[in-house]
Amino acid sequence: MNYLEFEKPLAEIEGKAEELRALARANPGMDVTKEAEALDRKAEALLKDLYKGLTPWQKCQVARHPDRPHCKDYIDALFTEFTPLAGDRNFADDHAVMGGLARFNDAPVMVIGHEKGNDTKTRIQRNFGMARPEGYRKAIRLMDLAQRFRLPVVTLIDTPGAYPGKGAEERGQAEAIARSTAKCLEIGVPLVSVIIGEGGSGGAVAFATANRIAMLEHSIYSVISPEGCASILWKDAEKMREAAEALRLTAQDLQKLGVIDRIIKEPLGGAQRGRSETIDAVGKAIEAMLKDLAGKKADALVKDRRQKFLDMGTKGLAA
Repeated sequence: MNYLEFEKPLAEIEGKAEELRALARANPGMDVTKEAEALDRKAEALLKDLYKGLTPWQKCQVARHPDRPHCKDYIDALFTEFTPLAGDRNFADDHAVMGGLARFNDAPVMVIGHEKGNDTKTRIQRNFGMARPEGYRKAIRLMDLAQRFRLPVVTLIDTPGAYPGKGAEERGQAEAIARSTAKCLEIGVPLVSVIIGEGGSGGAVAFATANRIAMLEHSIYSVISPEGCASILWKDAEKMREAAEALRLTAQDLQKLGVIDRIIKEPLGGAQRGRSETIDAVGKAIEAMLKDLAGKKADALVKDRRQKFLDMGTKGLAA
């Protein structure tokens, strides 16, 4: 288990419980059951206390936890007959974006998402979930296919933001993001999005301009990272805690502002402590959102999506 900065006291208690159990395994005659169970109870109480009032910055840390389920985990668990589709038919295949045809509850869909990778090798291969222009152009191609075959689109968002490298900018990063966002607004099929970790900047909006948007309880969605915001406003990245407060990037704030439609509850301690329960909860949310849109005509879906984003400004000003 990887522990976050604010979880250090918890790490000590759980570490002591594991040490006792390891000692008992090495010495079969030793009984440490009562002591270990007492530490378990203490750890559970502390975990509840830590997670009942997370600050926005702590939620950022949880959203970025390396052990959270990633896009591939959700696709493997919730979708069947997944057939990956690669490349943008222009430059290359971007491994930070995965997508393809699949079945969800035995119905055909198009699924697209950011994949961060789960170890050093795959994180480098996936560019830590930061898509280049070809990733967004691949998503546009897949949304066009979904439109052609009248397939609902499901997007899974988990990115720090679009890749800001020199090559990406030379190949038209901003234009690709804008076209992907526009394509989301154009397609006449149901489009639902779930922010499963980080929803960073335009890189997230390019996939999440949807009819229905859900967020995991401890995920974040923001125009800029707290560190980036702090660097711009205060010339000091260490003021990321203040920036996280000001950005209103938590699921709870965004639901109040009308940016998202539903919050998906996470297990105690975050998605990383209950991966299967989290994946099941996301599956139920996707099912409910698709059911809500079922039977709507193409014009109605497009109008619904556009109106949703027009209304956000009004609700935001009222809040």
